[in-house]
Amino acid sequence: MTVPPPRFQRLRTLVSFVTPHRRVLVAGFLLGLLGSAVGLATPMVTKWVIDTLGQSDTSLWRPVGVLLGLVVVGAAISMWQWVIMGTVSEKVVLDARVSMIRRYFVARVREITGRPSGELVTRVTSDAGLLHNASASIVGLLNSSLALVATLILMGVLDRVLLGLTLASVLVVGAVMTALMPAIAKAQEAAQESVGRLGGALEGALRAIRTVKASRAEERQTERIVADARDSAAHAIRAARRTATVWTISWTGIQLAIIVILGIGAWRADRGLLEVSSLIAFLLYAFQLMGPVTELTQNVTNLQAGMAAAARIRQVDAMEVEPGSPIDAGVARVAAGSGEVPILEFRSVTARYAPGTEPAVRGIDLAVPSRGHTAIVGPSGAGKTTLFSLILRFLEPESGEVLLDGRPYRSYTHDEVRARLAYVEQETPVVPGTIRDNLLFTHPDATEAEVMAVLRAVRLDDKIDSLAEGLDTSLTENEVSGGQRQRIALARAILRTPDVLLLDEATAQVDGLTEAALHECIRERAAAGAVVTIAHRLSTVLDADTIIVLEEGRIRARGTHAELLAADSLYRKLVEALRIAEARPEPVGAA
Repeated sequence: MTVPPPRFQRLRTLVSFVTPHRRVLVAGFLLGLLGSAVGLATPMVTKWVIDTLGQSDTSLWRPVGVLLGLVVVGAAISMWQWVIMGTVSEKVVLDARVSMIRRYFVARVREITGRPSGELVTRVTSDAGLLHNASASIVGLLNSSLALVATLILMGVLDRVLLGLTLASVLVVGAVMTALMPAIAKAQEAAQESVGRLGGALEGALRAIRTVKASRAEERQTERIVADARDSAAHAIRAARRTATVWTISWTGIQLAIIVILGIGAWRADRGLLEVSSLIAFLLYAFQLMGPVTELTQNVTNLQAGMAAAARIRQVDAMEVEPGSPIDAGVARVAAGSGEVPILEFRSVTARYAPGTEPAVRGIDLAVPSRGHTAIVGPSGAGKTTLFSLILRFLEPESGEVLLDGRPYRSYTHDEVRARLAYVEQETPVVPGTIRDNLLFTHPDATEAEVMAVLRAVRLDDKIDSLAEGLDTSLTENEVSGGQRQRIALARAILRTPDVLLLDEATAQVDGLTEAALHECIRERAAAGAVVTIAHRLSTVLDADTIIVLEEGRIRARGTHAELLAADSLYRKLVEALRIAEARPEPVGAA
């Protein structure tokens, strides 16, 4: 867990969110001052009304008219301020959400995958929402503080003795609030952290709902997530109790002060030391004092929650981002495919996922020709996925270098490298939306003819034609199976022939006939460009022009299927394992 910054630094963090809207906030502040001035004038005008009652030569309608005018003007000012502050609060929340969303999509992959996705979503939704009240609280805190000071000054004009009693009450309440506020802030932050953990656990369990049900683990998962929910509730209740304590003390302190003021004020009026009209005006100010004190309590409470949320949101800014900017993919491809140098080359590459851990790969020397099919095999943990991560720049080498068309990766931006690649993951995730959205995800300007051509290549055109909504079918529909989703992901990758096609076994969930068709599609792509495959099936190994055998992060052997079968014992074991895997029944619903 990140160590929270000092309180002043946390306040500065919160202020940084509202600074871009400072002009509107100043307008809201000035309206608040104007509204407070109208409210402060009301008791004095009330005193004027009472004093007029004993004067036969003075009209009562004039002070009453002024009093009514103050009520109308005060209502209009308050409404205007609420609209302004409500609008700027929503804009602050929007800015925070946009900032985090943009950061997520430019952050390095390890920054995103290293955190539960549910927690990242919670920061955009729940944490950003807490900025709504907190942003308005900064202005409200200033307005209520000035209103409190102005009220006390006017009370002093009426009677200094009663002012002394009021000041003593306010100081006691303020001291107690100051002592309790840090506890509220700590409880609020703990509550928000627990909500993030709850979101992460729930999102992961729902994503694996089929496995959960197939494993009869519904009750266990339910209890685990419910435990997180209870933990979140416990923190929230603790924060609510501390907030309630502050509110109770502030309200009770002011009410007791009013009772004391009423008693002492009545005694002083009875002795002729204070006019009755002044006592009534003083009591009105005392009742009005509850407004600023209540607002102070509420604003400080909102501020504590907002500071905790702002600190968590700013942690997103600490995510390391990928360097570079969007580029023109057409420019990047001018020199591609010359065939004179390998399209991809690893030179003595060593890489690890975190400092202090064992290298995932070490001393890798590998050249991928600009045309042909290269298969990568090896036991689990040998480094196959790490090689793909290095090619895609999800991971940077610790030593050595990766080259593209003979140029070091460091001379390209991330976008320039990825514009030359297409990648199909083993789990073949699809993006939210329709089949069309997914097919056009990389190349949104592709034509209908291009889309139908790749669908025919992956043997999916008949299936699309049979769907009522065709390409506009949502991928949340149960009409599209896991194997079909895999083919959609492959079609997306080959929509426009990339220089390098990276496949983490794209035929793992399809039937035999479709697999043969897809291998024909891959052979066609290998004739025009480079195809690199992490092999999980024997047919992939047999089709490859070159096979790389990995063991414990190093290249153990390389060659054709026949060469390796004759010369390498580990490869023979791997092939035997692939034969066993081939003999197993196809996954249910693969077609």
